Amino acid sequence: MTRFGYRLRQALPWLIIALLASSLTLFAMLPAAWIAPQFEQRSGGRVVLADPAGSLWHGSATLRLAAGADAGEPTELPGRLEWHTAFWPLFAGQVRMTLNQTEAMPAPVELLVTPREITLGSGSLAVPASLLDGLGAPFNTLALRGAVRLDWTDWRVFGQRSFGRLTVTLADIASRISRVKPLGAYRMVFEAQGENASLVLSTQKGPLLLEGQGGVRDQRFTFQGAARAAPESAENLRSLLDLLGRRSPDGSYALTFDR
Repeated sequence: MTRFGYRLRQALPWLIIALLASSLTLFAMLPAAWIAPQFEQRSGGRVVLADPAGSLWHGSATLRLAAGADAGEPTELPGRLEWHTAFWPLFAGQVRMTLNQTEAMPAPVELLVTPREITLGSGSLAVPASLLDGLGAPFNTLALRGAVRLDWTDWRVFGQRSFGRLTVTLADIASRISRVKPLGAYRMVFEAQGENASLVLSTQKGPLLLEGQGGVRDQRFTFQGAARAAPESAENLRSLLDLLGRRSPDGSYALTFDR
C-alpha cells in the first residue's frame, strides 16, 4: 500500500464523520418555509401554513383554510401551529413530532411516521365556525357562526387504509341567511374502518333538525339525510331549507351528496 493510500485509509473514517455531520447540520438548518409548500400541495391547496418561522426541528406557522390554490380569500385560525421534531428517532427510520395549536388545542398531540404507518395521537381542537368560510361553497354561502369542536381517537394510516374516530360537535350554530338564531347544536361522527368509512349526523337541539348517514366506499363519498324545521320555526326557516335540498312529500328536505 502506498503512503497516500495509507493516509487516505486513516482519514476515511473522519471524512465520513465530517460528511455526516455536515449533512445533519444542513438538514437541521432547513427553514420552516421548506415544509409549507409540501403541506399545501398534499392538501390540494385547502390547508395552508402561512408565515412559517423557525426550522423543521422547532417551528411554527399560521393555519389557514382555503377552497383551493386558485380560490378566493382564505380564513385564518387565531394563534400559531407549533411543531417540535425529535432527533434520535430519525436513526431508527422514524419521524416523531409534537404538534400544538396555541389557541385551539388544550394539549399537544404526537405524530409518528414510520415506513409502515402514520399515527396521530388522540386530541381535540376547538375553532370558530367562521373558519369554514375559507373552504368555499356551500360554507361561504351559509356563513356559519358558532363553535366547532373536533375530538379524535388515535388515528392510524396504513397505505390506503385508515382507522380511527372523529367526532365533530357544532354548538349554537347560526347562519347569515336565516333570521332564526341559533339554528341548533349538531354532532357528526366519522369512523374510518380501513378502506371504507362511515358518517352519522344527528341533532342535539334546535329548531333546525338535521339527520343522516353516509360514508366512503370504493373511494366515493355518499350521504343520505334529511332536514326539517320545528313547527314553530317552519316559516322562518323555509329559505334556508330550500337552499339545503329538495322538498319531500313528508315536508322534509333531502340532503344528498354523491362524489
